[in-house]
Amino acid sequence: MQKLLGISRRAIADYGMISDGDKIAIGISGGKDSVTLLAMLAHYKKFSTEKFDLIAINIDLGFEDTSQVEVQALKDYCKSIDVELIIHKTDIANVIFNERKEKSPCSLCSKMRRGALNTIALEHGCNKLALGHHADDILETMLMSLFYEGRFSTFSPVSYMDRTGMTLIRPFLYAEEKCISSTAKKLNLPIVHNPCPKDKHSVRTDMKDFISDIDFKKRGTKQLMLGAIFNPERNNLWDTSLPKGYEKR
Repeated sequence: MQKLLGISRRAIADYGMISDGDKIAIGISGGKDSVTLLAMLAHYKKFSTEKFDLIAINIDLGFEDTSQVEVQALKDYCKSIDVELIIHKTDIANVIFNERKEKSPCSLCSKMRRGALNTIALEHGCNKLALGHHADDILETMLMSLFYEGRFSTFSPVSYMDRTGMTLIRPFLYAEEKCISSTAKKLNLPIVHNPCPKDKHSVRTDMKDFISDIDFKKRGTKQLMLGAIFNPERNNLWDTSLPKGYEKR
């Protein structure tokens, strides 16, 4: 935990993610990333100079195959670290797979889950929503945007949502997935396995495999790509605001 805690503290400090008086909702899917984020923030709260409150929110998508034994273990863990867990039941799975029969459901599912998270967080007086996106997610999203949308774009460390007044924070910004996985395993955290039929069969999975492949062929490529994201001053893209024939130097 100490390594992950140090990485997260740096991200929190670099982007001013947490302030005195915040009430932060942690979006808990049940996967290793979100549950480890819960464990990290609960630990961080003990010594942080900023005084803030935490709650955990799980959006139950309505999959019948969700293990209730695993859900109970998550409830017990939240109780043990004194963080309130709110489980909000929805029919998102039925809407996506049965009613709409989406062939590419991930984007719509994400939007519906995020909307439900924001609503429940606001109802409980939260002003910030912490999500478990890590460095690998950020790189995968950048490549998905480039390959499928033709633009350079990825998650922001901190995002303010004008419509709701909610601020999204990503404390695992600098943390690689392998560090989070290792921490979750060492702490024996309660994971609720994802019964979604699209789990591990998505465009994001393809990007993950692509990054792994090119990093295997040329070691260090992944870190170079992450460095380009974390250090935007290195970018040398065209500046369309300059007159034709001129180049910024």
